[in-house]
Amino acid sequence: QVQLVESGGGLVQAGDSLRLSCAASGRSFGSSAMGWFRQAPGKEREFVAVCDRSGGIRNYGDSVKGRFTISRDNAKNTVYLEMNSLKPEDTAVYYCAGRLDNLIIDLRRQRVNYWGQGTQVTVSS
Repeated sequence: QVQLVESGGGLVQAGDSLRLSCAASGRSFGSSAMGWFRQAPGKEREFVAVCDRSGGIRNYGDSVKGRFTISRDNAKNTVYLEMNSLKPEDTAVYYCAGRLDNLIIDLRRQRVNYWGQGTQVTVSS
């Protein structure tokens, strides 16, 4: 079983940068595809970014392409989300998630094995 704990959220201004971290416990992290999702108030949770277990294959949602970067450090059991050029519409609770079988296509569709508790990101204009 894997447990995920996100950190790094906060209140920033438009144009600022922020890096989220997701620390995982358990032995399965290194073999899992990992991803980030977000949910804004009154909206459905949406896909942000995923990477395969090596970190070499990465996919992004259209709204964050070119601004956000997902990466991972398997030695530290941690996945990151570097967010640049933040916009007010990026305001949401950001969730880390993982899928044990490394199928990033299914992970994109939120077919996950485990979720983190979420971290709030607020971008002011």
